[in-house]
Amino acid sequence: MQDQKSFKNELQYIINSDEFKGGKNLIKAAQAYLRNGAEASTTSSSNDSKRSNEERALTKFAIAENLWVEELQLGNYITEGAEQKVFFPLNERFVYKLADGIFYKFWFDYFNNLLLHNTFFPSTAYELVGFLKKDDKIHVVIKQPFIVSTEATNLENVKQFLLANGFIVKKNNDYYNPYLGIILEDLHDENVLTSDGILFFVDTVFYIMNEFHGPA
Repeated sequence: MQDQKSFKNELQYIINSDEFKGGKNLIKAAQAYLRNGAEASTTSSSNDSKRSNEERALTKFAIAENLWVEELQLGNYITEGAEQKVFFPLNERFVYKLADGIFYKFWFDYFNNLLLHNTFFPSTAYELVGFLKKDDKIHVVIKQPFIVSTEATNLENVKQFLLANGFIVKKNNDYYNPYLGIILEDLHDENVLTSDGILFFVDTVFYIMNEFHGPA
């Protein structure tokens, strides 16, 4: 990993800018819609209202960019966790994940999680594919490389890897990096896979500490 100071500056740019180095990025484009929607909103500042405003903004974004997806397009259902369902298209080397952002108060923070994951773990980077309406709620459809696990993950290896990269154990499988200002949680052995001795982080839960915030 590059030195901590330059990496922190890179994270600040990723989180606070609506631009993306290297061309168009749908995750950043979605955040720009959310940021503009939050600034334009004149409704109540309650969390429920903010979330509703975000969902309206994402709906407009999906329409403008033609990003609506049908569940039948995602392939065979494999499994699901608290936040998302996983689908496997035949003859492909990736999976689709259908997420409702339940771990986050706001969709903006969920997209920050995707951006942070892609920065830290590019071998399992997420790609925003589109959106889907299910049970009157908007869901995000993301795409990720499919990792074949060849052995059980040793969580001590996960711990040592993160400690070597500036993270501190918070509790159990949760960590934080005080210098970078981020929290990384839920790293149990189903969210970190091992293939031929290499760790692959496939489901991460990043939170940003006080110094990096999206729209209030």
